[in-house]
Formats: sequence, structure tokens, C-alpha cells
Amino acid sequence: MIYNRGIRGATTVEHNDRDEIYAATEALVAEMIERNAIDPETVSNVWITVTHDLDAAFPAVAVRKRAGWDFVPLMCALEVPVEGSLPRCIRLMIQVNTEKNQREIRHVYQQGATVLRPDLAGQK
Repeated sequence: MIYNRGIRGATTVEHNDRDEIYAATEALVAEMIERNAIDPETVSNVWITVTHDLDAAFPAVAVRKRAGWDFVPLMCALEVPVEGSLPRCIRLMIQVNTEKNQREIRHVYQQGATVLRPDLAGQK
């Protein structure tokens, strides 16, 4: 049976810098693709959010560049600015059609974002 599953990922950057945002996003999406053996034909869409302190670039540009997903719908949005939330954070949700069950999905947390889900950060 085929299911539509969400693959979560998050990373952080040190500075609100276009090249740093692109590099971190590219590294994140690359690991998400590798860990989950994502075929672009199975991707229905990608949601990307950033914290309010990141406005130097659209991370979707880096996803499109790294993955070559010219026809995959990508959407960037702002996170809810909750006091005390993790700063300079980029989050991705890749939605794929897969036969994998939820426990087989490998979520990816890099850099400072490992604090968001320490239970998932080290899974391979």
C-alpha cells in the first residue's frame, strides 16, 4: 500500500546570510534524500519554514538547486514567533508517497536543531 508520509528536517545557521542559509538548506535536503532514498517522482510537495530572524534568502532556492526539483511544489513560510524558540532555524517537511511505515521514515536534525528532537537526531 502507498501512503503519503511527511519527512521532517531542521537545521540552524549562525548568521542571517544568504550563502549560509543556502548551504545549510542544501546539506539538510541532501541528507533527507539520502536517508530516505527519495525519488523525486514520489515527492508531492515540500514545506519550508524559517524563524523570523532569517530573511536573507528563500531556502526553496537551495532545495531546487540541490535536489533539482524544478516541478515539485515548494513553499516558504515564517514560523510562529514563540518567545524562547530556537533562533535562526530552517525546517523542512518533504511529503512523499511511499510504502514505508511511519517508523521507517528517517527524520533529519542537524546543527543546533538537534535539540528540537534529540530522540530522532541520531537516527540513521
